Amino acid sequence: MKILTISSLYPNNKDPKHGIFVETRLRHLRKHYPEVNAVVIAPVPWFPFAAKGFGEYSKFAGVVDVETRDGVQVYHPKYLVIPKLGMHITPWFMARSIRKCIKQLQADGHSFDLIDGHYFYPDGVAIAKVATELAIPFTCTARGTDINLIPEYPVARRRIADVFSKAAHLMAVCKALAEEMIALGAPKAKVTVLRNGVDLELFKASDDATKQQLRSELAFSSTGPLLMSVGGLIERKGHYLVIAALAELPEAQLVIAGNGPDLASLQKQAVKLGVADRVHFVGALSQPQLSLYYQAADALVLASSREGWANVLLEAMASGTPVVATNIWGTPEVVSSPDAGVLVDRTVEAIAGGVRTLLSAPPKRQATRQYAEQFTWQQTSDGQIEIFTQIMQ
Repeated sequence: MKILTISSLYPNNKDPKHGIFVETRLRHLRKHYPEVNAVVIAPVPWFPFAAKGFGEYSKFAGVVDVETRDGVQVYHPKYLVIPKLGMHITPWFMARSIRKCIKQLQADGHSFDLIDGHYFYPDGVAIAKVATELAIPFTCTARGTDINLIPEYPVARRRIADVFSKAAHLMAVCKALAEEMIALGAPKAKVTVLRNGVDLELFKASDDATKQQLRSELAFSSTGPLLMSVGGLIERKGHYLVIAALAELPEAQLVIAGNGPDLASLQKQAVKLGVADRVHFVGALSQPQLSLYYQAADALVLASSREGWANVLLEAMASGTPVVATNIWGTPEVVSSPDAGVLVDRTVEAIAGGVRTLLSAPPKRQATRQYAEQFTWQQTSDGQIEIFTQIMQ
């Protein structure tokens, strides 16, 4: 089986954490089904200036054209992004870069049974255009904001509906997204829920003794609860709500793991609220680093306004760390037992109350780990291979 995975959400040499969940799903598919041969096209915005003063765009300047990751050839064709106009025209520039890359691969002797696409806008729109032209069947997987946010824009919604009609099959990482896709016009028979799993070998549960040892090694106080908030430093992730809740939790410390444009404002907020000495900004962490922090923590707090299937929840649980999470979109599908944690409204008061409730009677760390063990990548890989095989037949 020869598949071509296409997604702008994919790691590269400048940002090895970007879209790690797409790479992880592909890695487990190849592990469980060695007959799968995969090539990846992960387009990135074209940007000529590497100076940090250009913000997030500067990191794209150093992305290589092709690299090998985990034994897979990954191509990074560049596409043009025009600020303010980008949302409407980016799919066409992305399609142009993808088409050129596929034709070169075909000229070099590659052929593909199908395209495994991820994220409906702009990626899915671009993939649908190229796949139709080249007569290659394709699937597309919904990841979150591509379905629960972007369709609020009428033009984008119409283009996503076109992807629904042209795709051989549609996938979603949670039931909530699948139901929204159907509400937007996707044929129910073409929609399958394939949840993300968790790497149970990388994320291991700590016991109380190991937790205290890691807290010492990471230079955190051994007294009082240690909380974590993980994700890009943007409004949607709600770090500012967790910082505000910390003011109502006087004995707690908070680790914020992630990079993004809101760093300075979050730091100012911590100073203004008088909690700066208890808030630790550690930047974006690799998954092995995150594993250690999860094992040292007493709880993960996720205050997002929108999520598809939040991988950080399962990663924390696999580490034995229960969660306090806002009750939105796919999150109730992840946090469905007291051993997993608690769901709360997206307010400062509710988040602080949820932390107090959880820490007053926390589940055993091994019980939280056992809950996470039901979410295996094997199930996801089995579902993928069944869908891909049906398409090929």
